[in-house]
Amino acid sequence: MATKKLRQHEEALIEELQDSEEAAAYLSAALEENDIDTFLLALRRVAQAQGIAELSEKTSLNRQHIYRALSAGGNPTLKNLISLMTALNFAMEVKPKRRAS
Repeated sequence: MATKKLRQHEEALIEELQDSEEAAAYLSAALEENDIDTFLLALRRVAQAQGIAELSEKTSLNRQHIYRALSAGGNPTLKNLISLMTALNFAMEVKPKRRAS
């Protein structure tokens, strides 16, 4: 029963992440966790929502490579990460951290 609920939650999340604004907010929240595995899992879910096959074509990375790079413990190169983010139509930016008051 718990597995079925988890699967339904995962499917609902993937459906939500088809919306670019939702996906951007989801990725931003994951990035704020300062944990690479959390961010890679979020990026993998967004990639699944947008279509791994389509991303594979846009990035010239094969599907297995994308799954492996975005898995827990995955270690995508910066080049591949930028390629995936660009294919997903997201921009990466660097900005100063907010200072604690």
